[in-house]
Amino acid sequence: MSAYQTVQEIKGIDVNIAAPFRCILILRRKTSKTAKNGNPFLSIELGDSGGSFNANCFGDSDVFKALNPVAEGSIIRLSGKTEYYQERFSPRLQAAEVIDAAEAEAEGMMSHLIEIPPESEDELWAHIVEGVDAIQHPQLKETVQRVLSELGDRFRKCPAAVSMHHAYYNGLLEHTTHMLRACRALLPLYPEVDADLSIAGIILHDMGKLEEYEGEFAAKVSRIGTLQGHVVIGFRIARKAALQSKLNADLTERLEHIILSHQGEKEWGAAAMAATPEAVFVSMIDNLDAKMGMVQRALRNTPQGDEFSDRLMGLQTRVLVTPPDKS
Repeated sequence: MSAYQTVQEIKGIDVNIAAPFRCILILRRKTSKTAKNGNPFLSIELGDSGGSFNANCFGDSDVFKALNPVAEGSIIRLSGKTEYYQERFSPRLQAAEVIDAAEAEAEGMMSHLIEIPPESEDELWAHIVEGVDAIQHPQLKETVQRVLSELGDRFRKCPAAVSMHHAYYNGLLEHTTHMLRACRALLPLYPEVDADLSIAGIILHDMGKLEEYEGEFAAKVSRIGTLQGHVVIGFRIARKAALQSKLNADLTERLEHIILSHQGEKEWGAAAMAATPEAVFVSMIDNLDAKMGMVQRALRNTPQGDEFSDRLMGLQTRVLVTPPDKS
């Protein structure tokens, strides 16, 4: 038996017991804050392949001193006691230290740290290849092929978000594949929507995230991600490939519009509101899979026996994870 526990194992401990635990986790988020009394503290998120939790580290604690200089994405060995506050897991951390990947591997915990989708990378990628093959317009197909030829390896590994949905290794590949499946299932219901543009737009819609995010074990927003954002970066990637492929002006503009509008609302980061059949279609599928991705992750990661997940920021609620009673 391992000397360390996973997030699911820790959360599975009886809520009425203040139980000690030891674990090796990724420091996913760290925010420096100031309490009402003027004292500094850290608000952190720690996680592994099966979930995460948030905790506060106050300025007079050893954990604060240990983690204050540490970068997000670092591997942390820590110990503490389980506690709950207002029915929310809120552990008391007692000790923490940074370790490297080699030590995590030697402790037998490295394989537990990296969250990946249920389907393998190769299975997901096969659906992308199938989607490209389904594009009939030669220059539109070439445009997508050019992008994947240049960026495909990074696309296969990248997370789809920092924290909201599909925020893990291969997450962007999974999100795009799920969108592509939904697209091809729904296209027969909407003959007004052009299939080629929709498929191309879905495959390319989030390519800007390859530049927007950085980090090996925990994604964070890069310099260019902060200054431009993935919508603008993705627009430039698509335009370059379209010009190289000699895609006509109308299709280029429509493809760019899908990328510029796919976030759905300007306050969510869209550069324009969806104004073509294909842009509306892609935007709605993107929103659907983003939210269902949150649900699927909650169903996977909520400890067995719990009725509800933790509160999901993207859904602004907890999710009921018990299956329907169909007796």
